[in-house]
Amino acid sequence: MATFISVPLKKSSEVDLVKPLSKFVTATYPAGEEQTECIRAVEELNKLRKNALGRPLDKHESSLEIVLRYYDQLCAVEPKFPFSENQLCLTFTWKDAFDKGSLFGGSVKLALASLGYEKTCVLFNAAALASQIASEQNLDNDEGLKAAAKYYQLASGAFSHIKDTVLSALNREPTMDISPETVGTLSLIMLAQAQEVFFLKATSDKMKDGVIAKLANQAADFYSDAFKQCQYKDNLPKYFYFQEVLPVLAAKHCIMQANAELHQSVLAKQKKRFGEEIARLQHAAELVKTVASRYDEYVSVKELTDKINRSLTAAKKDNDFIYHDRVPEVKDLEHIGKAALVKAMAVTPPLSQKFSDVFEKMVPMAVQQSMGIYGQRKAETVNRLVGTMKEATNLCNGVLASLNLPAALEDLSGDSIPQSIAEKARSIVQQGGLQSIEQLIKDLPELLTRNREILDESLKMLDDEETTDNELRSKFNQRWNRTPSGDLYKPLRTEGANFRSVLDKAVQADQVVRDRYNTHCDMIALLCKPESELNAAIPSANPTKSLQGSEVVNVLRAQLAQLDELKKERDAMEGDIKGVTFDMSTVFLTALAQDGAINEEQLSLAQLDQLYSAYNQRVQASLRMQEEVLGQVQTSHQEFSSLKQSNSEANQREEVLKKLAAAHDSYVEISSNLREGTKFYNDLTEILLKFQNKCSDIVFARKTERDELLKELQQSIAREPSAPNFNVPAYQSTPAAPTPGGPTPAPRTVFNPQQAQQPQLKPMPPARPPPPAFTPQAASSTPTNAPPAGTPTNNPPPLAPPSQAQGPPYPSYQGYPGFFQMPMGYNPYAGFGQYSVPYVQFQGTPGQGGYPAAPPAGQPYPGYPQQPQQPYYPQQ
Repeated sequence: MATFISVPLKKSSEVDLVKPLSKFVTATYPAGEEQTECIRAVEELNKLRKNALGRPLDKHESSLEIVLRYYDQLCAVEPKFPFSENQLCLTFTWKDAFDKGSLFGGSVKLALASLGYEKTCVLFNAAALASQIASEQNLDNDEGLKAAAKYYQLASGAFSHIKDTVLSALNREPTMDISPETVGTLSLIMLAQAQEVFFLKATSDKMKDGVIAKLANQAADFYSDAFKQCQYKDNLPKYFYFQEVLPVLAAKHCIMQANAELHQSVLAKQKKRFGEEIARLQHAAELVKTVASRYDEYVSVKELTDKINRSLTAAKKDNDFIYHDRVPEVKDLEHIGKAALVKAMAVTPPLSQKFSDVFEKMVPMAVQQSMGIYGQRKAETVNRLVGTMKEATNLCNGVLASLNLPAALEDLSGDSIPQSIAEKARSIVQQGGLQSIEQLIKDLPELLTRNREILDESLKMLDDEETTDNELRSKFNQRWNRTPSGDLYKPLRTEGANFRSVLDKAVQADQVVRDRYNTHCDMIALLCKPESELNAAIPSANPTKSLQGSEVVNVLRAQLAQLDELKKERDAMEGDIKGVTFDMSTVFLTALAQDGAINEEQLSLAQLDQLYSAYNQRVQASLRMQEEVLGQVQTSHQEFSSLKQSNSEANQREEVLKKLAAAHDSYVEISSNLREGTKFYNDLTEILLKFQNKCSDIVFARKTERDELLKELQQSIAREPSAPNFNVPAYQSTPAAPTPGGPTPAPRTVFNPQQAQQPQLKPMPPARPPPPAFTPQAASSTPTNAPPAGTPTNNPPPLAPPSQAQGPPYPSYQGYPGFFQMPMGYNPYAGFGQYSVPYVQFQGTPGQGGYPAAPPAGQPYPGYPQQPQQPYYPQQ
């Protein structure tokens, strides 16, 4: 009776996890120990997959542990990598566990770029292997019974988990073996078998008959549910697997119900309800009789039948001679109770007892994304504070340059170069002068062009693949059932559009820098000249040495010194602001562990406010101080200007000094802008190269998926019937000679009227009969050695009339009469319409061979159409 159902394993194609995952790790983490450990973990994950899926597994607990370890690792690694079709694209291919394929095409399989699909299929294999291990247990001892119950409940829970999650994990129609209907049915079957094991243990432990009856009744109920589920879904019985399972489920339902009635009859006897005892035993006997008559090849019930019959015979004998109790109808009997001792085991990773996360030090993607956004917020905060200070410094420099300070205080002689102007000139020369700026300006277009080329090439890869996808979609229509490239590439195209917008803005910024350079180019060139030429270019003015010791000059100098001190404080503060560091990953990880989600905005803003609030206050105080001092400087400068003896030469000299001071400030700003632009383009190049790699990876994955789908389509087309029934041409169905006789056989059979007049035996023709032997005189009017009537020849007798119209003599395959599957690309109509082999009209006396000569070389039978040279579909 102990016939238990197990589930076959799914098979997967090999997948290289090392290359794409290592590339992501290298692009995400800086070179160092952390990156090395992550790459080592990637190699360990690849090794885990090969051990779990790349080799045959024994039906042992150690093999199940390997599969569960890989499943647990997939669950642990899922949040740490951006597995998706448009990011980290890994295509997993799995075959249908129940579909065994056809003669010319392979079994049904599905390839998806989804880690959820991989997890689902691995969990299916864990459940299937658990069912196989349970079915191998020795149920004659307690250890075997406990192990079988444990593994059946594990299998039931795994199948139930797949039922609830498969559609969301795949986002498309799954193969039939992992569809919700199939795995739901398998879960019920495993649960029923676990309940049956508990029934067997209760029987072995000789528990009370009332308890055993309830356990058996519950098992019968579970088997009934599973059987109904199989029948309710029309697509399940098409599997050969379920064709074998259905009778077992029906038999088990009857057997468990019979056991329940048997043990309940013992309880009735104990309560002296002898009529009920007989009624239950009779019902049990009918149930096992049904099993024996219908399902004997699947389940043996001889022992149970004998036991029930013995009990029934004894009960009837006692009732007939002693008790004379009325035997009630079965429908009037009290329902037997139910006791469910099993339940589907919940799937809560880790399932493996020896699991350890090899990516333990790698933070989840949610934390990585939050860290990226936090980094952007921090950069914006730093740029805002530093930019505010630089803007204030530029404003201060502009105001002082417009007042010709401090040059006006240093130029009291009226004929020498002011000290501040001389220092500015030396500073420009030390920084490379005009040549350095012109070289930076010259490099920008090359950097821009390189970035544009990378971006254009990346988007062109997407365009080309999308064009190919659209062409194949229009060619195959609904058969081309993968995600359209246009939908899949939307995030990448949005990212590419953002890059192009950034480049356009960068071009505008470059033009602003060039315009500013053109405005101050002449004065910058003057500052780059030797001191003697610079001095000669500055107009002379009347001496104003009398102002050197005045109070106004001293006050101005003190105020300028105060402004210089403010600038130095800002430089130091800028370094401090840029040097602030804080590890937000701990905060995000804590939030993720506590709440299951990360409120990045709230956490980041709170932390940034804590880090930079003091600096923000210092910056604002610096701005207020500068505003106050600049007001004092302007007031003091008015007094200083009124004391100076003004003339045209002095005005010209002061104007030139102002332009020289402004040229120095512009030089510093232009150089900073150009270096910043160069760094921007170089950094953008790295980002665009990563974007290009992302596009290249997804295009390569899509190409692999496309090739796989094309191969599946070709196989599915090959599995479809390609030789429909059609009318036989006249030359095959009508005798060539007027002599009446039997039906004309296939063209390869020689017609013999003497044999046609004999009684027909209707033998089955061989799969491929040999061609008839011909003599050189086959074309003559009278055969040289004609066999006498009734003498056997090498030719088979004429065939019986066909039941339906037949086509050319295709080769038949055992087990598929009337249905011929052609190889992929085979043209069943080649040779019709205009025949490639001309038909020769029958001539000569009856019995003569219908072929003028031996078959041509390379073509065994003229009636066969030939394989076309080109396949229907392009080979990738």
